[in-house]
Order: sequence, then structure tokens, then C-alpha cells
Amino acid sequence: MRGHPRRTIAVALIAASAALLSGCSGRQAGASDAELRVSTTTGIIADLVEQVGGDRVEVTSIVPHHGDPHSYEPSPGDAAKVAKADVLFSNGLLLEEPGIMKMVHTNARKSAPKIEIAEKLEQYGGTVIKLEEDLGLNVLWLGWAVEGKVEGDGSQIRTTATKLEGPGELRVYLTDTLGKPKVYIDSADGLDDADSFTLPPEAHTHVNWAFSKPGTYRLAVEGQTETLDGKSEEIGSGTFTFTVGDDAEAPEGTRVLDGGHADVALNAETGKVYVRADEEASGEPKRLAAEDVVLNVPDRAKETVPKEEPYAFLGEAGDALWVLPQAVIGKHVHGDMDPHAWADVANAAAYVRRIEAELIKADPEGKATYKKNTAAYLKTLGALDEEVAKKLATVPEKNRKLITTHDAFGYLAKAYGMEIAGFVVPVPNREPSAAEVEQLGDTIREKKVPSVFLEPNLAARADVLRRVAEDEGVGICTIYGDSFDDKVHDYVSMMRHNATELAKCLGRDA
Repeated sequence: MRGHPRRTIAVALIAASAALLSGCSGRQAGASDAELRVSTTTGIIADLVEQVGGDRVEVTSIVPHHGDPHSYEPSPGDAAKVAKADVLFSNGLLLEEPGIMKMVHTNARKSAPKIEIAEKLEQYGGTVIKLEEDLGLNVLWLGWAVEGKVEGDGSQIRTTATKLEGPGELRVYLTDTLGKPKVYIDSADGLDDADSFTLPPEAHTHVNWAFSKPGTYRLAVEGQTETLDGKSEEIGSGTFTFTVGDDAEAPEGTRVLDGGHADVALNAETGKVYVRADEEASGEPKRLAAEDVVLNVPDRAKETVPKEEPYAFLGEAGDALWVLPQAVIGKHVHGDMDPHAWADVANAAAYVRRIEAELIKADPEGKATYKKNTAAYLKTLGALDEEVAKKLATVPEKNRKLITTHDAFGYLAKAYGMEIAGFVVPVPNREPSAAEVEQLGDTIREKKVPSVFLEPNLAARADVLRRVAEDEGVGICTIYGDSFDDKVHDYVSMMRHNATELAKCLGRDA
């Protein structure tokens, strides 16, 4: 199963982050003999830094236990820690919520190196794979994207809705992992500068598009760059057309998109506005001029306004609503490459080698210590990789299919010969339609999966997956992806748990 020599160190990265939080290095936070203060974005990275740095480093993580790096909002205390750091490590590849990275760039000392480890992973023996998104929804899965580069650390692109023509109102919102909606665009009270949101360059996010009445809508948007020093520059504008309901007709000569994955997109370099649609045949996105495309919201997307108070902005409870869903849990801003690289232990080893190199640059006198610690930990990762491989080799080939609450396990699947069968949790924080429940049940039956897997920090929002699994009579098990908790708080323990749980839960008869 592990034919490539490189793979003998492939799965241990995830478990390493606990050493920081559990104190396994034997050094208490704030110890007087620490030569470097290091700030990391996640506990996983913090643990890896502690394994390399030992007593010479004092490490703090911005995202705490149970936290989600895709959606965590940093506090003033986090900013204070960042301001004191000599070195800052993040994952990169747009794993972290943009607010985290903006806080880092704003508060870090100019002299402090800011290392996005996964951005150069291949230079240290790791691999990076494309992020595959295919939920098979029965309506268009429409996100929002920014392409093109923008100069300056922490620079972002703001897209603002400037005008809406149509028979009803449009709300664009996102539901976080705790069920709280955040509204970005609401035409009901008129459109102004507040009807906007920001994304970093080359980023994409999932949102809900909710229309109050059937008919044809035209949404005008404009973009501008924003830098940390407060400067902004307009970069382009355009208009997107939506047909809502089965009776709405598309303008002649336009292409109608009513399924698959697509984004309304703005190019920060050219100022062009277009629709970026995934093409099944080529596997590559196709960029279609906004005026040539109609985004269809059919009657099968018709829902009703939830009764919960946080959703009152959508209208009266029970009112009709046509929704293109967010379709995955929480706030996910990401690029084309999968950022969850630590789920392959060979990549964990690459993280460690990069950390070693950067700590030596920042503290040359500690070179001998860093090299000794790195060599020892790489042996641990190698042994862990073999341990995980042996456990997962016991899973029957027909059962090597993962259905999870989050698309964080592509690297694990590739490293150990598994298949990502699905990660959809039908539209968070509203009652799923009968068709969505049926579709998820169909996936479980067709793939003949013995169990589904919930991440502890997302389990509270996985009611649909849990319910369908119970209805289908399959197991419900636990897997760790982006975060630790009170039971598992280091990388090695995390990977051992995942391997044991996968072997146990997928070894069952479907």
C-alpha cells in the first residue's frame, strides 16, 4: 500500500500539535530559558514547533482547542501574543480564516518572519494536491471568488453589491459552525457600502443565496483592493443575472447554469467580472463573461424562512424562499489547493523540516538543539506512519470510503488508499429537504459505507449526517481534522486515534 519510499513518513503530522498544549516537552509556557517566542495559527502547528524547538521556544496558538481555523475570530489577547512573537507560523494555502491572517499581518513586528509552511511544502519533501469539491447537489452550488494577485502583505479585495433589479429581495449570507448566520448582502434596506465582503487574493468561499420571490434578477457589483495601511483602489464592476423559479425565462443566447459548482468571480488584476464554472469533462474551471450566463434558481430550490429568530432577516417564518445553499458546515475560504496537508505524515515530516530551517535562521545558536530534536521526531513520525498504514491495511478494500462532516481528509485518503465518498452536511442550520436527506441516504447505501465520521468540533452541527446514519443503520464514529479537544491534544495521539477509529469502524460489514 505504501509503495513510494517517501511514504514511510506520511501520516504523523496531525498528532504533533498536542505537545504544546499538553506540555509534553517538559517546559512550561513562559519559561525563562526560552530563546524564541513563537506564535502559530493552529494547535497542530504549535505542537510541531514544540517538538522541534523544545526548551528553546515558547509557543502559543491563536486557534484554541475545539476551534476551527476556517472560522475562528481572533481576540485582542491573540493580537497581543502575536505582537510579542519573534517568529510566526501559519499553514497557508488559505486554511486560516482571513481575519486571522489580517490580524497577524497587522500586529506582528516587521522584523518577525511570517512563514506560511504549506506554501513551500514541496521544497521540503512534501506534496500538495488540488482541493476536490463535488457534492452532487440537485441545484447550483454557487460561491464567490477572487482571482488575480494583489501586492502587499494582508491585502484583500472587497466586493460590494451596488444595485439589484428584480421582483423581490436578495440576501447573501453564511452560516457558521455554531448555527449563527452572518449577512453580507441584504437588499431589503437598500444597498450601500455595508453590502459587501472581503476575500484574500486567489480565494473562494461558500455562501447562501436567498431570493424572496420568483422572477428575473440583475445584481450589479464592483470591486476594490484594500491594503493594511487603509488605501483602496477600484478595480472593476459587472452585473450577474439570476432566474428564480421555473417560470422565469433566460435571455436569448445566454448559457443557463442550474447545477454543478460555480462562483461569481472578480479578477483583481484585470478588473473583469465573470462566472467561474467547473467543467466535468476537463476538470478545470471555465470562465464565462457575466453577460453571457444566467444563474438559475429553480422551484426545487424553494424553501421556507426558518422559525429561529436569527433568521428573521429573511422574512416572516414560513414565507417562501428560493435558496442556492452553502451546503457545507461553517465558513470556508479557500483556494484551489487543499490546505489540510498535515493529514499525510510525509507532509507532517515536511512541515517539521521547514520549521527546523526557520528556527535555525531565527536562532542560529540553537542549531544543534533543533537538529537533534528534529531527527528524533522524524523517527517518531516514521514509526507512526508505519503504525497507521498497518492499521488501515486491515480495512477491507470495499469499505475504504469516507463520509465526514468536513472536506479535510483528501491527503489521508490518498496516502492510505481510501476514497472520499462525501462530506456534505445538507444546508447547515435549516431543516433539510426530503430530497437532500434521500440523497445522503442514497450515497451511504450506494457506497455501502459501514460508518460515517464526525469531527468533535463540528459534531454539534452534524445533525443531518447523524440522523441519516441512524436511519440507514450505519455506525457513527469520531475523526479529528483541524483541531484537538480535551481528549486528544497532540498530533501523534490524533493520528493514532484516527487510524484506530477508521480501522474499527470501517472494518464492519456494510
